[in-house]
Amino acid sequence: MFARRPPPDADAGVRLMDEALALMNGLYGTAVRLTRDGDAARDLVQDTYLKAIRAEARFEPGTNLKAWLYTILHNTWRNRRRDFARARVSFDSDTVEAAVDAGRPGVVDAATPESELLRSVMDADIKAAVDALPDAFREAVWLRDVEDLSYQEIADALSVPIGTVMSRISRGRKLLHAA
Repeated sequence: MFARRPPPDADAGVRLMDEALALMNGLYGTAVRLTRDGDAARDLVQDTYLKAIRAEARFEPGTNLKAWLYTILHNTWRNRRRDFARARVSFDSDTVEAAVDAGRPGVVDAATPESELLRSVMDADIKAAVDALPDAFREAVWLRDVEDLSYQEIADALSVPIGTVMSRISRGRKLLHAA
């Protein structure tokens, strides 16, 4: 009597999500480069997919799904950074002093599959040079050279003009070459 009927384009939604899930590895790699933390990157990708599912009705078929997802990813990351900057910092000074006295670093470096791959593929100098790039240059170079997005897709994802993308990539590559 009250059986729920799927919308007429339910198959299109399933196909869209299948295509979106195929892009997960690339999104995760970009999220790791942005957050520099595997757990935070997984959370960022999860939030990206959640927002994509919620906004599925606003996606226009025939447009670039990859660029749409990267735009959601970058906007979510920017919002998190902004919110984090506003957050109050609380700490236990006794714990901090005990860690300093023991000579332990404050952060545990957990190995992720991506970090292991980067260690085996990238020379330490190249990795240091990429990590040393300012955020804006690192994002643009990563999306172009690793994720293989077009300049227009990067401009859409980062919400900047295409000329700014070209400039950031050029300057980022120059900094990498100099390093």
